[in-house]
Amino acid sequence: MVRLDLNIDRTSPVPLYHQVAQGIESAIHSGALAPGSRLENEIDLAARFSLSRPTMRKAMDELVRSGLVVRKRGVGTQVVASQVRRNLELSSLFDDLQHSGKRPTTEVLSVAHIDADDVTREALQLPQGARVYQISRVRSMDGKPLALMENLVRDDIVDLDEESLSERGLYEILRAAGVNFRLANQRIGAVTANEQQARLLKTTVGAALVTMERTAVDDQGRSVETGRHVYRADAYSFEMTLVQR
Repeated sequence: MVRLDLNIDRTSPVPLYHQVAQGIESAIHSGALAPGSRLENEIDLAARFSLSRPTMRKAMDELVRSGLVVRKRGVGTQVVASQVRRNLELSSLFDDLQHSGKRPTTEVLSVAHIDADDVTREALQLPQGARVYQISRVRSMDGKPLALMENLVRDDIVDLDEESLSERGLYEILRAAGVNFRLANQRIGAVTANEQQARLLKTTVGAALVTMERTAVDDQGRSVETGRHVYRADAYSFEMTLVQR
């Protein structure tokens, strides 16, 4: 059982429940609360910080919705593995992990140079007879599988091989070849893991996965690559800012 120390400012305009949730979230991300740590029950926490039980429950509800803690019958509230939280912007997972201080590694499952089918030619706006690279990789963070990534890349920009893809991110390779990414069409969804996905991501069949489908365009108007990625939902989420028009 971990005893929390939180700084609560009762003069702040930030709601008390949100201050509590932010304090616990910071402790999780800093490692002060490790995955598997058990928190004191809500009644004890409320009493110790002189908060109402509804306020403490609302704070815990926020953390549960964020995927940072879970409530288990007979166990109480427990910290789960912290998620990779990725802003919706035109960057690669490899870049994002490196910039956040993580250690990404890549297992290249396959690299093939193939004739583009009708769906791929339409997505990448390629002529009849064009060829593309078809690549499949598992991206891990600190040794734990995070994402299964399948991409199709036009072959008139750079040659792709297993060695380079295992050492560098796809966008890093393409940028080094002169690609200046400008925009992307992206769709995010969810599925449950099939047998292959569960095996590669080291999770269970039926586990929740986040999906992302993207086609990226460069500053010359070329559709450079299109891909479909699946991420472990217990370790990954997207963040976005919404603006009123």
